[in-house]
Amino acid sequence: MDYDTIGLTMRRLVVEAGAATMTFFGTDKISVETKADESPVTAADHAADEIILAGLEAAFPDIPVVTEERAETHGKAPEGFFFLVDPLDGTKEFVTGRGDFTINIALVKGDSPIMGAVFAPAKKRLFWTSDPGTSLQETGEIDAVEPGETEAMRVRDADNAALAVVASKSHRDAATDAYIARYSVADFKSAGSSLKFCLIASGEADLYPRLGRTMEWDTAAAQAVLQAAGGKVDRIAGGRLCYGKPNFENPHFIAYSPDVQLIEV
Repeated sequence: MDYDTIGLTMRRLVVEAGAATMTFFGTDKISVETKADESPVTAADHAADEIILAGLEAAFPDIPVVTEERAETHGKAPEGFFFLVDPLDGTKEFVTGRGDFTINIALVKGDSPIMGAVFAPAKKRLFWTSDPGTSLQETGEIDAVEPGETEAMRVRDADNAALAVVASKSHRDAATDAYIARYSVADFKSAGSSLKFCLIASGEADLYPRLGRTMEWDTAAAQAVLQAAGGKVDRIAGGRLCYGKPNFENPHFIAYSPDVQLIEV
């Protein structure tokens, strides 16, 4: 498996797809539809999906692709390697004009995401893995073809007496607040989409609990980025968060720096 080529290709495709979404962002061209699961979808989601799917199929025709916007890919998870795509995570933020949305591609091996690319075009931040063990960040004006100046990411050493917690802007609930209250929190950040994982990977936060519904395409790319930066993602009930589950639905989970002393529910 040529991980260098895969990393660069995923990086290029999220940047190209991100540029496509920005032609809709903040304009009156956003028309919102409701999918069968009652989640929103826009023309920007579809535009990004087309770019990513075409690019992956052209570059890696032997690796299956599972993408949120194509129900025909949502059957049994492929065996071995497959790509898992969320072409626009944080559609609610996108529609309301907030910049906390991301473009996401993951490479999954068996039940584990091993590489990922997460692009937040409105924030001009790109997080990606150049190989399964290296997590990088680019900021500013980002070119699709050539990586710019990259910064290697590593989770920070967490202080359990003064943790920095990040949680959802759109999906915060009483159960999440009750879980967070178990910890000694010195700083609280709100963020949308898969950015929450990336803030831990970049050393800006220590802990992200999610006690609501998510799908594997929401989390895979950012989980790969976080794991390559030394972080972990486990189920709240115990054990690591795995992939290829029936219906691609996740249980409740927590993403964290390994120094965090987890409190059992």
